[in-house]
Amino acid sequence: MALPFTYYYQSFPFAYPQTLLRKLAPLGDRVLVRRAAKETQTASGIYLPGDTTKDPNEGTVVAVGPGEKDVTGQMHPTTLVAGDSVLLPEYGGNKVKIDDEELVLFRESDIMGKFE
Repeated sequence: MALPFTYYYQSFPFAYPQTLLRKLAPLGDRVLVRRAAKETQTASGIYLPGDTTKDPNEGTVVAVGPGEKDVTGQMHPTTLVAGDSVLLPEYGGNKVKIDDEELVLFRESDIMGKFE
């Protein structure tokens, strides 16, 4: 006899909610970025197949680390904040999948610029 889902949820409260509420706080000078969506249509209205489109080189900052410490121990905070639009390198970064969403983790020095 199978027990209802609420029984499993009540008996193991630590197993289910953490997967829904997972967050990632970057360390050091790392920046968590959500890449912009791939364009599937050209300016003239032609639809492109999914495999020929490449990742866009821009994205939005989701979270930033506290900063980097130098040799003397002085903290240098990051210049980016959550919500900034940034220009990303074509390659690089560490892909991270959180709640079925793919994000990319970069060092702040790898990010090429910030849109204003």
